[in-house]
Amino acid sequence: MKIVLGSVFKHLIRHGELSVTWPDGTTTRFGGAGGSQAGVVIRDWRAVRRLALNPGLAFGEAYMDGTLEPAGCGIYDLLDLVLLNINAGGSHPVLRWHQNLLALTRRLRQVNDAGRARKHVAHHYDLDSQLYSLFLDSDQQYSCAYFRRGDETLEEAQRAKKRLIAAKLCLDRPGLTVLDIGCGWGGLALTLAGEFGARVTGITLSTEQLALARARARAAGVADRVQFELADYRTVRHRFDRVVSVGMMEHVGIVNYDAFFQVVRNCLTEDGIALIHHIGRSNGPGTTAAWLEKYIFPGGYSPALSEVMPSIEGSGMMVTDIEILRLHYARTIELWRERFAANRDEVRALYDERFCRMFEFYLACAELAFRREREVVFQIQLSPSQTSVPPTRDYMLGAGAFARERTF
Repeated sequence: MKIVLGSVFKHLIRHGELSVTWPDGTTTRFGGAGGSQAGVVIRDWRAVRRLALNPGLAFGEAYMDGTLEPAGCGIYDLLDLVLLNINAGGSHPVLRWHQNLLALTRRLRQVNDAGRARKHVAHHYDLDSQLYSLFLDSDQQYSCAYFRRGDETLEEAQRAKKRLIAAKLCLDRPGLTVLDIGCGWGGLALTLAGEFGARVTGITLSTEQLALARARARAAGVADRVQFELADYRTVRHRFDRVVSVGMMEHVGIVNYDAFFQVVRNCLTEDGIALIHHIGRSNGPGTTAAWLEKYIFPGGYSPALSEVMPSIEGSGMMVTDIEILRLHYARTIELWRERFAANRDEVRALYDERFCRMFEFYLACAELAFRREREVVFQIQLSPSQTSVPPTRDYMLGAGAFARERTF
C-alpha cells in the first residue's frame, strides 16, 4: 500500500513540496517545484492502507487518532498545501472514484426528513454548550460575521452581521412579527427584539440551544416579545411579517428545497420579506466531503445558487436582492481557530484529545474552503410582493441609526 499511497501523492502534489515519513522511518518528497512546503509523519501501516484506499475520509481520521502528524508545520498548513494542489487540478484515480461515488449518492444522503433532521442537528449542536462559548463571540453567533473594515473584533463583526440582516428585513417599525428558522442560541432573535422592537418566534431542533435561548430571553427581559420553540420548519403554520434563516439551508438537503421555500412563502404575509443567509458554492453543484459529513455535519450540504433558484422560483416569491459575502467567513473562522487554540486545554477537559483534533481539523478545513475553494455566503432577500422592498439599496444604510435611536 505504500506504493499506492505514494502514487496518490505523486499525482496530487504538483505545486510546492510534501515530505512524507513512513512507518519504517524512510522519507519521500513529492513535488518540489517551489512554493509552499509541508511535512507529514504516518505512524503505522494500517493508516497507510486506509489512506491509500479512501484518502478523503482517512486523512482526517488518522489525524484524529494521532497516526498522522504534521511535521514542521501545523494541520492548517498541511491541508493548505493539499487543497492548493487539488484546486490546481491534482488528482488520482482513487480520488476521482470516491468523488464520483459521493456525487452519485448525494441525494440519498441528504433526505433529511423530520426524524433524520433531528438526529443530524443533535450530532453537532447538542454538544456541551460550554464548548461553543470557548471559541465563538460573546453572543454565540455560529455563522459568518461581517467585516466592514477587516480589522474588527469578532464581537464587532458579528454585531455588524446582525445589523445587516435587520436592514434587509426592513424592520422600520416596532411590532413586526419575525420567524427565525434555525435560531441557534437566540442571539439574532434577541437583537431583533431588543434593538428593533420585533416580536420574534425562533425555532430549533437542538434541545441544548433551546434551553440556553430561553434562559437568555428571560435574562434580557424580552421573554414577552421573544419565544423559542423546539420545532421542525415543516410544522410551522402561522404567518409572519418577516422570515429569517441564518445557517439553516446547509441542513435542509437538496431533496427538500421545494418544501423549504414553500414553507417560507406560506409563513409570509402578502407584503412580507424573507432573508435567507447560507453557505454556498460559487463554482456550481458539488458534494460534501466524506469526513465532514461523517464527523461534523451529517446530511449537510452547501448548495450552489443554481440549485436553490428553481425552488425559489417555484415558491411564488421573487428575489428582491442577493449579496455574496466573499472571504468574510474565512476571517470569521480564522478568529474561531485562534480562540479554540487559546482554550484548547479547557476543550480537552470537556471531551478528550481526539475531540480536540477533530475540531481542529474541522475548523482548518472550513477556513480553507473559503480561502481556496470558492465557498461563499449568499444572503438572498425574498418577497411575494414587488413593492414591499424599496427600489434601491439605500434603505439598508439607515438601519443602524434606527436601532441606536430607539429603545423598546
